[in-house]
Amino acid sequence: MKLSDLSPLMARRREGGGFSYDRFRADPALASLHWPDDVLEQFLFDHGDNGAFVHDYGGIDLRQVRWQLETIPAAVFNEMPTGASDAGCIESYAKNPVYWVECRPHKVGQHWEEHGTWLRPPILIARRLLDPSDTGLQVLEGRTRVGVLRGRLRERLHVASHHQAWVGHPAAAPGTENRPNTAGQPR
Repeated sequence: MKLSDLSPLMARRREGGGFSYDRFRADPALASLHWPDDVLEQFLFDHGDNGAFVHDYGGIDLRQVRWQLETIPAAVFNEMPTGASDAGCIESYAKNPVYWVECRPHKVGQHWEEHGTWLRPPILIARRLLDPSDTGLQVLEGRTRVGVLRGRLRERLHVASHHQAWVGHPAAAPGTENRPNTAGQPR
C-alpha cells in the first residue's frame, strides 16, 4: 500500500462532514498497518495527501514500515535532512527558534524551558526506506520541532542531550506486523 492508494480516504477526510481522526484510523486499510496512533495522525491524517509528502514518500510501501519510539542524541538532529520537496525549511525554522516556540500553545514553550525538548515526538524515517543504499535518518514530520532544536542549540538555550522520536525502519521480513513500541514515553 502506497500513499496514492489512500486517495479515496484522504478525499473523505478533506470533505470533512464529521470525518474525525477516529473515523480515519478505523478504516480497515489503515488499521491493518498497526501503526502507532501518533504516527498515523501526524503522517497520514495530517499530511497523507500533501503534494510534497506524496512526491517525497509516495514510493514507500507503508506495510513494510515498522515504527519504534527511540531516544536520539541531540547532535544527530543537527545534520538530519528532510524530504527534497522541503529542503531548507528546517534551517529556516532554526533561524528563529524563540519565535517558532512562542507562536505555539503556551505548554509547548513551557515544555522546552522545563525539559529542553519537544512536547510531541516528531516522525523520522530510515533513509534506506527511500534508497536501500542510503544510511541515516530523515525528518518526515516535525520539521519545525527539529528546526527549533537546532536553533536552541546554536543560541545556547536549554536543550536536553537526548530526544524522543518515532522512527520508521524497514520491516524485518514480509508479513511482519508493525506493532508500536510502547516501552518509552514521550518526554
